[in-house]
Amino acid sequence: MAIARQVLCLSALLSLPHARSQPLRYSVAEEAPSGSLVADVAEDAGLAPAQLSARRARLASEDGRQRLRLDRATGRLVVAERLDREELCAQAPACTLPLELLLADPLQFFRIEVAVRDVNDHSPRFPDEQITLRIAETINSPGSRFPVVGAVDLDIGSNSVQSYSISPENEYFSVSFRSQSEEEKYVELVLEKPLDREEQAEMSFSLIAVDGGSPPRSGTTQIHIVVLDVNDNSPIFTQKLYVGQILENAPEGTVVLRVMATDPDVGTNGDISYQFIEEVGQRHLAFEIDAKSGEIKLRKPLDFETAQKHELSVQATDGGGLSAICKVLVEVLDVNDNAPELVVSSFSSPLPENVSPGTVVAFFSVRDRDAGANGKITCALEDQLSFSLRPAYKNYYELVTVTTLDREEMARYIVTVTAADAGSPPLTTTQTFTVDISDVNDNAPVFNQTSYIMYVRENNVPTMLVGTVHASDVDIGPNAKVTYSLAPPLTTEQPPCSCISVNSENGHVFVLRPLDYEQLKQIEVLVIASDAGSPSLSANVTVHLVVVDENDNAPLVLHPAQDSSPATSELVPMSAEAGYLVTKVVAVDADSGQNSWLSYHLLKASDPGLFVVGAQSGEVRLRRPVTERDSVKQKLIILVRDNGRPPLSATAALSALLLNDFSDVHLPHSSLATEDEGDSLTTYLIISLVFVSLLFLASMAAFITCKACKRKELKDGHVLYGDNNFPSSLADAASAGTLPHPYCYEINLTTGSGNSQFKFLKPILPSLPPQHCATGRGTDDERDFPHDPLTTEDVTPENTGMLSAEQFNSLSFN
Repeated sequence: MAIARQVLCLSALLSLPHARSQPLRYSVAEEAPSGSLVADVAEDAGLAPAQLSARRARLASEDGRQRLRLDRATGRLVVAERLDREELCAQAPACTLPLELLLADPLQFFRIEVAVRDVNDHSPRFPDEQITLRIAETINSPGSRFPVVGAVDLDIGSNSVQSYSISPENEYFSVSFRSQSEEEKYVELVLEKPLDREEQAEMSFSLIAVDGGSPPRSGTTQIHIVVLDVNDNSPIFTQKLYVGQILENAPEGTVVLRVMATDPDVGTNGDISYQFIEEVGQRHLAFEIDAKSGEIKLRKPLDFETAQKHELSVQATDGGGLSAICKVLVEVLDVNDNAPELVVSSFSSPLPENVSPGTVVAFFSVRDRDAGANGKITCALEDQLSFSLRPAYKNYYELVTVTTLDREEMARYIVTVTAADAGSPPLTTTQTFTVDISDVNDNAPVFNQTSYIMYVRENNVPTMLVGTVHASDVDIGPNAKVTYSLAPPLTTEQPPCSCISVNSENGHVFVLRPLDYEQLKQIEVLVIASDAGSPSLSANVTVHLVVVDENDNAPLVLHPAQDSSPATSELVPMSAEAGYLVTKVVAVDADSGQNSWLSYHLLKASDPGLFVVGAQSGEVRLRRPVTERDSVKQKLIILVRDNGRPPLSATAALSALLLNDFSDVHLPHSSLATEDEGDSLTTYLIISLVFVSLLFLASMAAFITCKACKRKELKDGHVLYGDNNFPSSLADAASAGTLPHPYCYEINLTTGSGNSQFKFLKPILPSLPPQHCATGRGTDDERDFPHDPLTTEDVTPENTGMLSAEQFNSLSFN
């Protein structure tokens, strides 16, 4: 038997890829204890027990009750709860529990039918503990039959009632049990000996019903016979079986049918009354019968899904106590009064946004308790493009994705499934699935700018905040948490930038150390924004840090050289006319922009009216022709000032010799020095004599007023030069430095140079060390000069690098 069953299962497995066309059939006895083995389903289905757990095997029943369960470890089908065949199937000849074995990955179905075998667990029962028969004494023919209500056994087949007997046996009656069909079984008492009321008016005995079980069970009722006088005819029904139909939604009081019995007797013996014989389990009938007319009416609402037919027993009794029994079968007609039911077996939410199309979101079944077209169900989705319904098996459906999902576009889907039957009008049921979409790190951070330009002034304080980079991520949670970092250099030869730092949390960009514009004008770094997803996604942006120049470099005088010893002198012929180019002062500034725009000013000269300096070019020219009255040796101090705020400056000292011809150039330098020393000594003697004379007269006055004058001088501001010699604003230079183009000059130098001629061609360098001061040289006598419009606040030794007032006054000029 086991081999035949395996062959049958194997052939069924080969016939269908997903589900068997023929179910696996088993049987189990009712009342089997929980855990009793029914069958080895895994073996019959051709599955290994390990597959059951791996593929999440489970049993599904139509009503949702798990009366049987599947042991995944062994693949056996066992009893989960007590089975009562009578409760499950009532008096049906066959009782079968339909099941589905569902497996996932891939989806597979196996139909299982378990037949519940009847056991003899019920004894026959009579509807009444005592039956009273009133028999007229005129019925004296042996063989006369008197019908009685038989016993009812809830079991079926051989376990139901098989025989009747009388105890104790008597000479008047025997029992006859005959069956025309399964529904029509008759129990009759057979008269064996004529009754004689005068001989015995009443008698009693027991009627015993025995079933065919092993061991057999029995039920007993008491028969009480009352011998009547006269009435010798019993009622007779016009039909042995009455059949009627009624809609399940019929209102109370609806007439189902009418039974009718006749009695040839007259008078009270011919008056018939009708009543139901309440059999076992029918204490609460849904019907009532009119005792006089025999009309059967509806007493309470019917339900087709609870009972599709009702069997009734009607007894007709005349006035003399004689009776007859008939059967009434009422069929209940279905109406569409049950909406479809939707049972969700599995539902996945939240759903990752990167799932592929065709992913199963929900698995559910639908059923309708109605029959026929009223129980035929169709399912549909309402206005949904991202999901669809896919029939799985029989009345099972899968809710699957049909497109790729994007949480950033739609974070939640409300999917409504509508199940409708084919009744008229149709009934519907809706089931709403709220599908949340969980985030996947599929979006990299995005900066709010394609690049950043930040500015910082040179000589900045350390750890200075210069700007902020910001990137956002449309993901959520850790996938959207952005951190910032500096990218390493692209090549190993490129040193890492140690002067810039970025805050990893908020993107603040800091300069860690002071910067020098003259050494570094711009820095480019790559900032990376990374999220906290797995794997992490990142984006980068270029940050341009522009160093803004400050006026921190004083002009540097390149020509004439200020450190030559002895100082060189420029030769000017006495015949030179106004505009004659004496020399050119060349200076540069390491700063840029307006901080490097230089202007030239004649700060001090032996004869201020003889020379003029080009404010932009630095060219020293004659203002007027040279005369005989002019001193042979002229000394000049040129102020070079940039256009910064505040401005920085430097001074250039130079001398010029006025010669009739250039033959004097060959005079020894010592002669000139001696002459200069003699002139200086004469000047010093005259000045000393004047001061000694005045000191005696004004010593006391000078001592008292000295400090007062100094306070007033500091308070009011000491003006070195007049306001009318130079304009208040100086022209800006056109480029960094004073020479936009190279110049070539041929000049005659003094004898101290060792050469008669020198050609100067000097490009302006972009970066030179700062020149803070230029010290005047010479011992010539001091002279009075017109004042420059600059004040002591503009030109001081501390901020300009030029000579102080005391140092300037100590110089002497010829």
